[in-house]
Amino acid sequence: MERKFKVYIYKDGDSKTFYQTPRKLTGKYSSEGYFFQNIRESKFVTEDPDEAHLFFIPISCHKMRGKGNRRAPFLVKNAIRVVCSPSYDVGYIPHKDVALPQVLQPFALPAGGNDVENRTTLGFWAGHRNSKIRVILARQWENDTELDISNNRINRDTGPLVYQKRFYRTKFCICPGGSQVNSARITDSIDYGCVPAILSDYYDLPFNDILDWHKFAVILREKDVYDLKQILKNITQEEFVTLHNNLVKRSQRRQRPLRLRSRESCFLCNLCDLFVPIEEHLLALVPKWVNIDSCLYNCKG
Repeated sequence: MERKFKVYIYKDGDSKTFYQTPRKLTGKYSSEGYFFQNIRESKFVTEDPDEAHLFFIPISCHKMRGKGNRRAPFLVKNAIRVVCSPSYDVGYIPHKDVALPQVLQPFALPAGGNDVENRTTLGFWAGHRNSKIRVILARQWENDTELDISNNRINRDTGPLVYQKRFYRTKFCICPGGSQVNSARITDSIDYGCVPAILSDYYDLPFNDILDWHKFAVILREKDVYDLKQILKNITQEEFVTLHNNLVKRSQRRQRPLRLRSRESCFLCNLCDLFVPIEEHLLALVPKWVNIDSCLYNCKG
Protein backbone atom coordinates (compact mmCIF):
# COMPACT_ATOMS: atom_id res chain seq x y z
CA MET A 1 0.00 0.00 0.00
CA GLU A 2 2.86 2.40 0.75
CA ARG A 3 4.05 2.13 -2.85
CA LYS A 4 0.57 2.45 -4.33
CA PHE A 5 -1.02 5.11 -2.13
CA LYS A 6 -1.54 8.38 -4.01
CA VAL A 7 -2.96 11.83 -3.28
CA TYR A 8 -4.13 14.25 -5.94
CA ILE A 9 -3.78 17.93 -4.98
CA TYR A 10 -6.09 20.51 -6.49
CA LYS A 11 -4.53 23.76 -7.64
CA ASP A 12 -4.58 26.79 -5.36
CA GLY A 13 -7.46 29.21 -5.53
CA ASP A 14 -7.43 32.97 -5.42
CA SER A 15 -4.50 34.09 -3.27
CA LYS A 16 -6.60 36.97 -1.91
CA THR A 17 -9.16 34.64 -0.36
CA PHE A 18 -9.11 31.77 2.13
CA TYR A 19 -9.18 29.35 -0.83
CA GLN A 20 -5.42 28.95 -0.83
CA THR A 21 -2.73 26.79 0.70
CA PRO A 22 -1.30 28.12 3.97
CA ARG A 23 2.42 28.65 3.44
CA LYS A 24 3.46 30.27 6.73
CA LEU A 25 5.52 28.00 8.97
CA THR A 26 5.38 30.44 11.86
CA GLY A 27 2.56 31.80 13.98
CA LYS A 28 -0.17 29.96 15.82
CA TYR A 29 -1.38 28.01 12.77
CA SER A 30 2.07 26.77 11.72
CA SER A 31 1.03 23.12 12.09
CA GLU A 32 -1.47 23.63 9.28
CA GLY A 33 1.28 25.08 7.08
CA TYR A 34 3.59 22.16 7.84
CA PHE A 35 0.81 19.68 7.09
CA PHE A 36 0.23 21.25 3.68
CA GLN A 37 3.96 21.38 2.97
CA ASN A 38 4.51 17.75 3.89
CA ILE A 39 1.78 16.63 1.53
CA ARG A 40 3.23 18.67 -1.33
CA GLU A 41 6.75 17.33 -0.73
CA SER A 42 5.75 13.70 -0.29
CA LYS A 43 6.03 11.04 -2.98
CA PHE A 44 2.39 10.21 -2.41
CA VAL A 45 1.45 13.08 -4.73
CA THR A 46 0.20 12.23 -8.20
CA GLU A 47 -0.81 14.48 -11.07
CA ASP A 48 -3.16 11.83 -12.40
CA PRO A 49 -6.51 11.95 -10.58
CA ASP A 50 -7.33 8.45 -11.83
CA GLU A 51 -4.47 7.09 -9.67
CA ALA A 52 -5.53 8.91 -6.53
CA HIS A 53 -6.94 7.32 -3.37
CA LEU A 54 -7.49 10.73 -1.77
CA PHE A 55 -8.15 14.18 -3.23
CA PHE A 56 -6.64 17.09 -1.32
CA ILE A 57 -8.33 20.50 -1.53
CA PRO A 58 -5.87 23.20 -0.35
CA ILE A 59 -8.23 25.36 1.69
CA SER A 60 -7.24 27.03 4.92
CA CYS A 61 -9.97 25.78 7.24
CA HIS A 62 -9.23 28.15 10.12
CA LYS A 63 -9.67 31.14 7.81
CA MET A 64 -13.02 29.89 6.59
CA ARG A 65 -14.45 29.96 10.13
CA GLY A 66 -17.52 27.95 9.17
CA LYS A 67 -18.11 29.68 5.81
CA GLY A 68 -17.75 26.32 4.07
CA ASN A 69 -20.76 25.01 5.99
CA ARG A 70 -22.96 27.50 4.14
CA ARG A 71 -21.24 27.62 0.75
CA ALA A 72 -20.37 23.96 0.24
CA PRO A 73 -22.43 21.87 2.68
CA PHE A 74 -22.01 18.58 0.78
CA LEU A 75 -18.25 19.05 0.55
CA VAL A 76 -18.02 19.63 4.30
CA LYS A 77 -20.24 16.63 4.98
CA ASN A 78 -18.26 14.21 2.82
CA ALA A 79 -14.70 15.50 3.11
CA ILE A 80 -12.17 14.65 5.82
CA ARG A 81 -11.24 18.01 7.29
CA VAL A 82 -7.88 18.57 8.99
CA VAL A 83 -8.32 21.62 11.22
CA CYS A 84 -6.76 23.47 14.13
CA SER A 85 -10.16 24.52 15.49
CA PRO A 86 -12.04 21.22 15.97
CA SER A 87 -15.27 22.31 17.61
CA TYR A 88 -17.86 19.57 17.28
CA ASP A 89 -20.77 21.90 18.01
CA VAL A 90 -20.35 23.73 14.67
CA GLY A 91 -20.05 20.93 12.15
CA TYR A 92 -16.77 19.22 13.06
CA ILE A 93 -17.29 15.43 13.16
CA PRO A 94 -14.82 13.72 15.54
CA HIS A 95 -14.95 10.22 14.04
CA LYS A 96 -14.45 11.61 10.51
CA ASP A 97 -12.41 14.81 10.75
CA VAL A 98 -8.89 15.27 12.15
CA ALA A 99 -7.71 17.75 14.80
CA LEU A 100 -4.30 19.35 14.50
CA PRO A 101 -2.69 21.07 17.49
CA GLN A 102 -2.53 24.85 17.39
CA VAL A 103 1.14 25.72 17.85
CA LEU A 104 2.75 29.14 18.07
CA GLN A 105 6.12 28.66 16.39
CA PRO A 106 8.89 29.29 17.19
CA PHE A 107 8.85 28.82 20.97
CA ALA A 108 10.33 31.83 22.72
CA LEU A 109 12.17 29.99 25.52
CA PRO A 110 13.79 26.57 26.09
CA ALA A 111 11.57 23.67 27.06
CA GLY A 112 10.70 23.17 30.72
CA GLY A 113 12.23 20.21 32.46
CA ASN A 114 12.13 18.33 35.73
CA ASP A 115 11.71 21.50 37.78
CA VAL A 116 8.82 20.69 40.10
CA GLU A 117 10.45 22.45 43.06
CA ASN A 118 10.40 25.79 41.17
CA ARG A 119 6.67 25.67 40.49
CA THR A 120 5.20 27.51 43.43
CA THR A 121 2.21 29.19 41.75
CA LEU A 122 -0.94 27.06 41.70
CA GLY A 123 -2.38 28.30 38.40
CA PHE A 124 -1.72 30.94 35.74
CA TRP A 125 -3.60 32.60 32.90
CA ALA A 126 -3.22 35.92 31.13
CA GLY A 127 -5.00 36.77 27.90
CA HIS A 128 -7.71 38.64 26.07
CA ARG A 129 -11.29 38.27 27.22
CA ASN A 130 -12.56 37.20 23.79
CA SER A 131 -14.91 34.44 24.94
CA LYS A 132 -17.52 33.92 27.62
CA ILE A 133 -15.39 31.43 29.54
CA ARG A 134 -12.46 33.87 29.64
CA VAL A 135 -14.66 36.68 30.92
CA ILE A 136 -15.94 34.44 33.72
CA LEU A 137 -12.43 33.21 34.53
CA ALA A 138 -11.10 36.74 34.87
CA ARG A 139 -14.02 38.02 36.92
CA GLN A 140 -14.01 35.02 39.25
CA TRP A 141 -10.28 34.73 39.95
CA GLU A 142 -8.27 37.82 38.93
CA ASN A 143 -7.94 39.00 42.54
CA ASP A 144 -7.15 35.58 43.99
CA THR A 145 -3.92 35.17 45.96
CA GLU A 146 -3.18 31.59 44.82
CA LEU A 147 -4.23 31.79 41.17
CA ASP A 148 -2.28 34.21 38.98
CA ILE A 149 -5.06 35.42 36.67
CA SER A 150 -4.85 38.55 34.49
CA ASN A 151 -7.65 39.76 32.25
CA ASN A 152 -5.19 40.94 29.57
CA ARG A 153 -1.92 39.76 28.09
CA ILE A 154 1.06 40.90 30.13
CA ASN A 155 2.48 44.18 28.83
CA ARG A 156 5.85 43.66 27.14
CA ASP A 157 7.07 46.90 28.72
CA THR A 158 7.27 45.08 32.06
CA GLY A 159 10.25 43.11 30.77
CA PRO A 160 11.35 40.61 28.12
CA LEU A 161 9.31 37.40 27.87
CA VAL A 162 7.58 37.99 31.21
CA TYR A 163 4.49 36.12 30.02
CA GLN A 164 6.43 33.04 28.91
CA LYS A 165 8.54 32.97 32.09
CA ARG A 166 5.37 32.64 34.19
CA PHE A 167 4.93 29.15 32.73
CA TYR A 168 8.16 28.05 34.41
CA ARG A 169 6.89 29.03 37.89
CA THR A 170 3.42 27.53 37.65
CA LYS A 171 2.00 24.07 38.33
CA PHE A 172 -1.14 24.35 36.22
CA CYS A 173 -1.56 26.66 33.24
CA ILE A 174 -5.20 27.49 32.63
CA CYS A 175 -6.18 27.02 28.97
CA PRO A 176 -9.68 28.40 28.30
CA GLY A 177 -11.05 28.49 24.77
CA GLY A 178 -10.87 31.87 23.07
CA SER A 179 -12.55 33.00 19.88
CA GLN A 180 -12.46 29.29 19.01
CA VAL A 181 -12.35 26.18 21.19
CA ASN A 182 -8.63 25.66 20.70
CA SER A 183 -5.71 27.62 22.10
CA ALA A 184 -1.98 27.77 21.36
CA ARG A 185 -1.58 28.12 25.13
CA ILE A 186 -1.97 24.34 25.43
CA THR A 187 1.17 23.61 23.41
CA ASP A 188 2.98 26.47 25.17
CA SER A 189 2.12 24.80 28.48
CA ILE A 190 3.33 21.42 27.29
CA ASP A 191 6.58 22.86 26.00
CA TYR A 192 7.33 24.83 29.17
CA GLY A 193 6.48 21.96 31.51
CA CYS A 194 3.32 23.52 32.96
CA VAL A 195 0.45 21.03 33.24
CA PRO A 196 -2.41 22.38 31.09
CA ALA A 197 -5.81 22.70 32.74
CA ILE A 198 -8.08 22.78 29.70
CA LEU A 199 -11.36 24.69 30.08
CA SER A 200 -13.13 24.32 26.75
CA ASP A 201 -16.35 22.53 25.88
CA TYR A 202 -16.79 20.83 22.50
CA TYR A 203 -13.01 20.60 21.91
CA ASP A 204 -11.86 17.42 20.17
CA LEU A 205 -8.32 17.27 21.55
CA PRO A 206 -5.60 16.52 18.96
CA PHE A 207 -4.64 12.86 18.53
CA ASN A 208 -6.92 11.75 21.36
CA ASP A 209 -7.24 8.34 19.73
CA ILE A 210 -3.51 7.90 20.42
CA LEU A 211 -2.87 10.14 23.42
CA ASP A 212 -4.42 9.74 26.83
CA TRP A 213 -4.61 13.43 27.69
CA HIS A 214 -5.65 12.67 31.26
CA LYS A 215 -2.11 11.39 31.91
CA PHE A 216 -0.51 14.81 31.43
CA ALA A 217 -3.34 17.36 31.54
CA VAL A 218 -6.40 18.31 33.59
CA ILE A 219 -9.52 18.20 31.40
CA LEU A 220 -12.41 20.30 32.74
CA ARG A 221 -15.83 21.45 31.63
CA GLU A 222 -16.38 25.19 31.37
CA LYS A 223 -18.86 25.04 34.25
CA ASP A 224 -15.96 23.95 36.48
CA VAL A 225 -14.48 27.45 36.29
CA TYR A 226 -16.32 28.44 39.49
CA ASP A 227 -14.62 25.62 41.43
CA LEU A 228 -11.31 25.88 39.60
CA LYS A 229 -9.07 26.63 42.57
CA GLN A 230 -10.44 23.85 44.74
CA ILE A 231 -10.23 21.34 41.88
CA LEU A 232 -6.55 22.15 41.37
CA LYS A 233 -5.81 22.15 45.11
CA ASN A 234 -7.42 18.71 45.41
CA ILE A 235 -4.74 17.30 43.11
CA THR A 236 -2.09 15.91 45.44
CA GLN A 237 1.59 16.69 45.04
CA GLU A 238 2.22 13.08 44.05
CA GLU A 239 -0.46 13.28 41.36
CA PHE A 240 0.95 16.58 40.10
CA VAL A 241 4.49 15.16 39.85
CA THR A 242 3.15 12.25 37.79
CA LEU A 243 1.31 14.63 35.45
CA HIS A 244 4.40 16.82 35.15
CA ASN A 245 6.74 13.92 34.42
CA ASN A 246 4.40 12.57 31.75
CA LEU A 247 4.21 16.05 30.27
CA VAL A 248 7.99 16.44 30.11
CA LYS A 249 8.28 13.16 28.18
CA ARG A 250 6.04 14.62 25.50
CA SER A 251 7.71 18.01 25.37
CA GLN A 252 11.18 16.55 24.78
CA ARG A 253 10.41 16.34 21.07
CA ARG A 254 9.61 20.05 20.88
CA GLN A 255 10.58 22.54 18.20
CA ARG A 256 11.42 19.91 15.58
CA PRO A 257 10.05 21.11 12.24
CA LEU A 258 7.39 18.85 10.76
CA ARG A 259 9.41 18.42 7.57
CA LEU A 260 9.75 15.22 5.61
CA ARG A 261 12.67 13.01 6.51
CA SER A 262 14.20 10.55 4.08
CA ARG A 263 11.07 8.41 3.60
CA GLU A 264 7.44 9.16 2.85
CA SER A 265 6.34 7.22 5.93
CA CYS A 266 7.78 9.98 8.11
CA PHE A 267 4.97 12.23 6.92
CA LEU A 268 2.63 10.31 9.23
CA CYS A 269 5.14 10.45 12.07
CA ASN A 270 5.43 14.19 11.56
CA LEU A 271 1.70 14.60 11.93
CA CYS A 272 2.03 13.45 15.55
CA ASP A 273 5.52 14.88 16.11
CA LEU A 274 4.46 17.86 18.22
CA PHE A 275 3.02 15.62 20.91
CA VAL A 276 3.75 11.96 20.37
CA PRO A 277 6.96 10.06 21.03
CA ILE A 278 6.38 6.83 19.07
CA GLU A 279 6.51 4.19 21.78
CA GLU A 280 5.88 0.47 21.89
CA HIS A 281 2.27 0.78 22.99
CA LEU A 282 1.51 3.12 20.08
CA LEU A 283 2.87 0.97 17.25
CA ALA A 284 -0.32 -1.02 16.85
CA LEU A 285 -2.19 2.21 16.11
CA VAL A 286 0.00 3.16 13.14
CA PRO A 287 -1.32 2.06 9.72
CA LYS A 288 0.20 -1.22 8.56
CA TRP A 289 1.57 0.28 5.36
CA VAL A 290 3.87 2.63 7.30
CA ASN A 291 7.48 1.41 7.54
CA ILE A 292 7.85 1.79 11.31
CA ASP A 293 11.52 0.89 11.58
CA SER A 294 12.46 3.37 8.88
CA CYS A 295 10.20 6.00 10.37
CA LEU A 296 11.64 5.70 13.87
CA TYR A 297 15.22 5.66 12.59
CA ASN A 298 14.84 8.71 10.35
CA CYS A 299 12.49 10.78 12.49
CA LYS A 300 14.15 10.52 15.89
CA GLY A 301 17.32 12.39 15.13
